[in-house]
Order: sequence, then structure tokens, then C-alpha cells
Amino acid sequence: MRAVRRMIGWLVALVVIATLALMLWASLRGRPQDVPWAPLDLGQPIGLFTGRKLTALTEDFPQCRALLDRAGVRYTVLPPRKGEGQCGYADGVRLTGGARKIAFAPAGLGVACPVAAALAMWEWNIVQPAAERHFGARVATIDHFGSYSCRRIAGSHSSNWSEHATADAVDIAGFRLTDGTRVTVARDWKGDDPKAAFLRDVRDGACQLFATTLSPEYNAAHADHLHLDQANRGSMGLRACR
Repeated sequence: MRAVRRMIGWLVALVVIATLALMLWASLRGRPQDVPWAPLDLGQPIGLFTGRKLTALTEDFPQCRALLDRAGVRYTVLPPRKGEGQCGYADGVRLTGGARKIAFAPAGLGVACPVAAALAMWEWNIVQPAAERHFGARVATIDHFGSYSCRRIAGSHSSNWSEHATADAVDIAGFRLTDGTRVTVARDWKGDDPKAAFLRDVRDGACQLFATTLSPEYNAAHADHLHLDQANRGSMGLRACR
């Protein structure tokens, strides 16, 4: 018993030391967003725990709306929707402009609020910098295959419900640049050129913000799009990036 208590004491001490070290590290770098208890701010750079904080918004619609408002993202709240089984949502928003400079096609994309928050940060921190780095141009439009769809994963009657069933997912098909360049996942993922490199950069960046990011490297079903979702698997739950 004494040995067990000693081990517990050592574990507690290690946790305290690690916490203090993390606080000191974040303070010295001037990056409060790198500590887990710092409030989320969509206008701040991406931190170590930003993705988990965004996913946690699935449990707090008012806070999610407040963050969008504070960041200047314009949107309208969608009426609650209830469908078959676990389908439906009560935290849907339709993005209408504002701080976002990138349009969506088709227009009027409606998603769960945590997905909207992550999309805004993805645009500001990942997508536009990657476009300027690879093409010397900015992204004008993101092409998508939609968000809400009352279905199970892979269309199977026995599989779990898809995150699309609650609008907690969006499928990104491609990008249109201000200079007229078109980049599509279906055509440009494979290769060794700026378009392929750009797609991999925006995929890798999405992994920092979404609970699940799936690309053509995952399976054939994702050969023409990036699947981004905010599946809430708990504070220490699995985060998938493929």
C-alpha cells in the first residue's frame, strides 16, 4: 500500500510539473492559446488545443455563436431540424459573409456552428496562406458537396450515423483562385506540383482544427473530396487525420 501511495504521489508531482512547464513555455512564447484552459478566440493563431476547444463547442451553441460574433463572422441561425433516427440539428448556422473573404459554392452553406467556427479559422490560418505560398494568389471560392445529410457512414444500414446526419461535417471538393486557377481534389490530389502540394497543406492544416479530416489517402470513397467533421469523442477522444 505504501508503494502505491508513493507512486500516486509521484504521478501527481509529474502532472503538476508538466502543467507548470506548459504554462511557462506558453508564456515565454507569448502564445496563451497553447494552454488547454485559455479561452478560445477565433481571431488568435492556432494553438495546441484549438482543435479540441472547437470540437467542445458541439455542447455549447451560445458560446459558439458568441465566438463567431466576436470574430466578425456573419451568419444566420437555422431553425432546429429533426429527422429519422439521430438525424437533425439544433445548432445550425448559414454562413453569409462578414470576416470570411472566401465564398462557398453552392452558396448559402449551412453547417453546425462548430464546423463554421473551424472553417473560419481554416480560411484565415491555413487556406489563404497556402494559396499565396503556392500560387501567389488568394482563394476566392471553396467548392463543396454539402453538409447535412440524414444517413449512416458509407450508406450502410448497420453502421454508425454519419456526422453529416447532424450537420457536423462538410465535404470540400475544390478551390477557385482569384486568378482563375481551379484546384480540385478529384483531379489534382495525385502528383508532384503546386496544386497537389496545396491540397496536402490544407488537409494537414485542417487536422489541427477538425476532429476528423479524411482525404483520398483514406479510401476510395474520399477520392474527390476532403471530409471535415467535428465528431465529439470527449476531451481525450480520438482525432483522425488521414
